[in-house]
Amino acid sequence: METQPGDCDAVPLPMEMDEATQPKDPPKISRLDDSVVNRIAAGEVIQRPVSAVKELVENSLDAHSTSISVVVKDGGLKLIQVSDDGHGIRYDDLPILCERHTTSKLSTFEDLQTIKSMGFRGEALASMTYVGHVTVTTITKGQLHGYRVSYRDGVMEHEPKACAAVKGTQIMVENLFYNMIARRKTLQNSADDYSKIVDLLSRFAIHHIHVGFSCRKHGAGRADVHTVAASSRLDAIRSVYGVSVARSLIKIETSDHNPSSSVFKMDGFISNSNYVAKKIIMVLYINDRLVECTALKRAVEIVYAATLPKASKPFIYMSIVLPPEHVDVNVHPTKREVSLLNQEVIIEKIQSVVESKLRNSNESRTFREQIVEQSPSDNIAMDKDPNFSPSPSGSKSQKVPVHKMVRTDSLDPAGRLHAYLQVKPCGPLENNPSLTTVRSSVRQRRNPKEGADLTSIQELIDEIDCNCHSGLLEVVTHCTYVGMADDIFAVLQHDTHLYLANVVNLSKELMYQQVLRRFAHFNAMQLSDPAPIFELIMMALKEDNSDPGCHENDDLIDKIAEMNTELLKQKAGLLEDYFCIHIDIHGNLSRLPVILEQYTPDMDRVPEFVLCLGNDVDWEDEKNCFQSISAALGNFYAMHPPMLPNPSGDGLQFYKKRKPLRNSEDEEDIPENIGDDTTEENEIEQELLSEAETVWAQREWSIQHVLFPSMRLFFKPPTSMATNGTFVRVASLEKLYKIFERC
Repeated sequence: METQPGDCDAVPLPMEMDEATQPKDPPKISRLDDSVVNRIAAGEVIQRPVSAVKELVENSLDAHSTSISVVVKDGGLKLIQVSDDGHGIRYDDLPILCERHTTSKLSTFEDLQTIKSMGFRGEALASMTYVGHVTVTTITKGQLHGYRVSYRDGVMEHEPKACAAVKGTQIMVENLFYNMIARRKTLQNSADDYSKIVDLLSRFAIHHIHVGFSCRKHGAGRADVHTVAASSRLDAIRSVYGVSVARSLIKIETSDHNPSSSVFKMDGFISNSNYVAKKIIMVLYINDRLVECTALKRAVEIVYAATLPKASKPFIYMSIVLPPEHVDVNVHPTKREVSLLNQEVIIEKIQSVVESKLRNSNESRTFREQIVEQSPSDNIAMDKDPNFSPSPSGSKSQKVPVHKMVRTDSLDPAGRLHAYLQVKPCGPLENNPSLTTVRSSVRQRRNPKEGADLTSIQELIDEIDCNCHSGLLEVVTHCTYVGMADDIFAVLQHDTHLYLANVVNLSKELMYQQVLRRFAHFNAMQLSDPAPIFELIMMALKEDNSDPGCHENDDLIDKIAEMNTELLKQKAGLLEDYFCIHIDIHGNLSRLPVILEQYTPDMDRVPEFVLCLGNDVDWEDEKNCFQSISAALGNFYAMHPPMLPNPSGDGLQFYKKRKPLRNSEDEEDIPENIGDDTTEENEIEQELLSEAETVWAQREWSIQHVLFPSMRLFFKPPTSMATNGTFVRVASLEKLYKIFERC
């Protein structure tokens, strides 16, 4: 169809443009009002109540405070109060205290390259005044009174008012985010925010160990975080995160001083393979600044996921120190992150040392076997049935019957016998490592698998494993040390039973087993002065001589000593290679093996030990030779009672001075050798008594902190110990309950 010229409907017309689609002029750029700018900046710096707490606590640390207290109400929305005992704020600085970009930390941008303080922007207090009501109370050294002033929107609401104050500064932030309705509504869960504040203070407390921290809810009588200045980092971790975390930590450290690659020093603690948690806890400090490093955290998580089963979540504390010029602290509004020079190299080195430590720890991972509970027997069932195995408490959470409740367990030292005794501390023992330190050292020293290269050694170890009593093994593994009953027997608790354990027999067998398992892989213990083995053997033989006054056997004793000396000199190579017993070409004993860390045997028994090596060892048969040498070492290293009498009991009489009975009339007739005609004085040989107290206290310390922790890890009790009196069950809670249940 053709279009006619007069047909207007057929002519296409442009569509009318809607007013909304018509082009407009570019919007005008205008300067934001200062109040809007400050409010936006405040929302970036103070994201949640925990952000305000972090800024205030860091200011307190910059003020060289030794005590910092935090009080929180409604998760910090209604009140945040931070008090410290620092140097305070000068009166002249109060007018500009809360203005933006006012600080005492730096004056030029170049100062930022070497900044060591935690704050430097001067935005924290200013930001708080734009989103809350801030009140500051402070006093400086030498002032008779303090000053209190309130701030809003960065300026003082009134002149500072004189008031009573304690040393330092107290800052209160009330009604946080009162003018940011949307932000406040998203933070209504006060419990969640308070837990974040508690976690923050916990992280500060384990790094700044010379500062006391406290955090509690407003109106609460008990603080959720309460620490005092600690002597060590591990003590601080134990105080904050608990014993279960502290005992599972491994010390870690590394450094690099190569300017071409990286310059840094790192030390800290990481959890070992026995630590179990649902989420990772990583506390990272870089140049004393609490920060986060996603790359480092991910690198450590990868190591744990690859090394441990089920991708265990670790506990990590690390403190990294770098030159200040290698750290850029100005990369995040809340200073939560920093940028490092050569970050990839540093992370790679740290990841490598973490993996190395963790793999060594993973070799010694322990698991607790679950055993079906058996009914208690009236008699000591393990004495009659070698297959009897006392059952540990069940793994399921359930109500424990009254007659099976126990007061202590192996994880809790409370309730031990020493808690009810007043023990006089001995000076030389005060410098000994703590229980946790010793246990950590013992756990790190595991049985080397290479020790059983020889068939004879493997046969001896197999005999130990096959002869192990399962019931006693359960007792030893999960027992609680209560205390020493006398010089020989220790009191142990396992489940609902109380046992007496012969310490000498236990230590002798433990040392024997450890010698075999560490065969040819000992650390050395150097003697301060080499001891001639000829003289040692002579001493031992003379002690064994029943008639010291008889000199007819002197020649025989000399010949025996010479023969044994020559024999041991000939066998010096074997003793050195396999047992780390060093005898030089001149016949001097200068080195002994370390069988248990933190333990040194009684050196008064060296002569007896050397004589035993010469007389009792079958050097012709390999298996008998190794067995007899191991037995001699076990007897030497066993925790025998010291030769000095125990001064805590009747043995105290031994240390009282004695004088002869004298009569003025016949004083001349008293012979020089008065025999037993002596009487006791009230005076005591203090030097000898002090030596005895030290020796006995050292023995008991070793029994509690070295012997029993090592037994739990290494000991395989032989079946004979169930019947030879090494273990004696003396009480059963079920029986006692039946007797006294009507009382």
